[in-house]
Amino acid sequence: MKKNLIQKYNVPGPRYTSYPTVPYWNELLFSKDLWVETLKHSFKESNTTEGISLYIHLPFCESLCTFCGCNKRITKNHQVEHPYIEALLNEWSLYCELLEEKPIIKEIHLGGGTPTFFSSEHLEKLIHGIFSKAHKAPNYEFSFEGHPNNTTKSQLQSLYDLGFRRVSFGVQDYSERVQNAIHRVQPFHNVAKVTFWAKEIGYTSIGHDIIFGLPFQKLEDVVDTIEKTKSLHPDRLAFYSYAHVPWIKGNGQRGFNDADIPKDEEKRQLYEVGKQLLSKNGYHEIGMDHFALEEDSLFESFKNKTLHRNFMGYSSSKTQLMIGLGVSSISDSWYSFAQNVKTIEEYYEWLQKGELPVYRGHILTPEDLIIRQHILNLMCQFETSWKDQNLYFEELPEVIAQLEEMQKDGLITIKNQKITVLEAGKPFVRNICMAFDLLLKRKAPETALFSMTV
Repeated sequence: MKKNLIQKYNVPGPRYTSYPTVPYWNELLFSKDLWVETLKHSFKESNTTEGISLYIHLPFCESLCTFCGCNKRITKNHQVEHPYIEALLNEWSLYCELLEEKPIIKEIHLGGGTPTFFSSEHLEKLIHGIFSKAHKAPNYEFSFEGHPNNTTKSQLQSLYDLGFRRVSFGVQDYSERVQNAIHRVQPFHNVAKVTFWAKEIGYTSIGHDIIFGLPFQKLEDVVDTIEKTKSLHPDRLAFYSYAHVPWIKGNGQRGFNDADIPKDEEKRQLYEVGKQLLSKNGYHEIGMDHFALEEDSLFESFKNKTLHRNFMGYSSSKTQLMIGLGVSSISDSWYSFAQNVKTIEEYYEWLQKGELPVYRGHILTPEDLIIRQHILNLMCQFETSWKDQNLYFEELPEVIAQLEEMQKDGLITIKNQKITVLEAGKPFVRNICMAFDLLLKRKAPETALFSMTV
């Protein structure tokens, strides 16, 4: 990657797990009643044809990892498990009361926090409680995030017995110095142990999350981490860029100096060498930051152009409706977004009053829906087209004019009413999406909102 391209395109930008992005939600035009209206409408359109997704946020962690940007509560007190599971099931009951028939659940993802903070018994209670009011879709896919230090074989077996077949383990980096800096010390042995347990039990998709650009991280650290990862042969990998956003996450990302973080050409080299190693080891790039072996469902969906992206990240199939349960969770009816309150105390308080704990959101306009589809296409297929007149919008000529510079730089092609992201352009897919982001163009942020794109 040419150094001048990095300098040219390395600007703050969204990761586009949604459009509009959260800072650009119009909260003044949002109401809980409108959210419920779009929820019911979307449910009627999609429940019997494709089912729905659930994202369940489990926020507790025993220690703070300083690279993490998630909503979490640090505690070693496991007495918090029971009341939180009860609250999740109460929230689920409120949603089920709004729907005219039993939901058909196609996807469940347990995120955090640390889902494996919870005991097998509480995880079982949660899933049994969900399905006391729902059906499983025939082609369901359930997944969860596991911490290699505290995931037990009992938890893996219990979740497998409940229908979970996909697990992702947070690896980040195997360098001891990097692990100490990010307060995530986990030896290779721990990752190997849980990976082999998952294989032994029968999980069909095991993922590892690796991060480049961490404090004190050197090229040899990334190479060593990927070589160790190769020996465990996970089915898919997330190879993320570290998002340094201390203005959002406070002191949790101030345990090291900005000078300790790889930048620009050094950081891009970490990515490029890492990506080359992943390709050499049989992993195909299927979307921004994500790689999979050919036999994994994520690669199949990328090849078949059914890959989807939402607040859970990449998914091998699309559901129009995703309900988020738990503190800070975001729901998506396709026509609107709704986010839950961010503190556990508020979450409990709203549920005790019998109210959905939604405190903000956004109702998508017709323009939003068109732009959202273009950004989804770029994120999931590395291409988008406006041959379908329904995907044409008034400012499209301006967008194309802006992207001509990227075409000159050999990052994309624009022809036959279609944009295609070339191999050299994949690291800059966020920049390409930003050209379509009309809300970002109309009102550039006055303060730091996003991490750097490179």
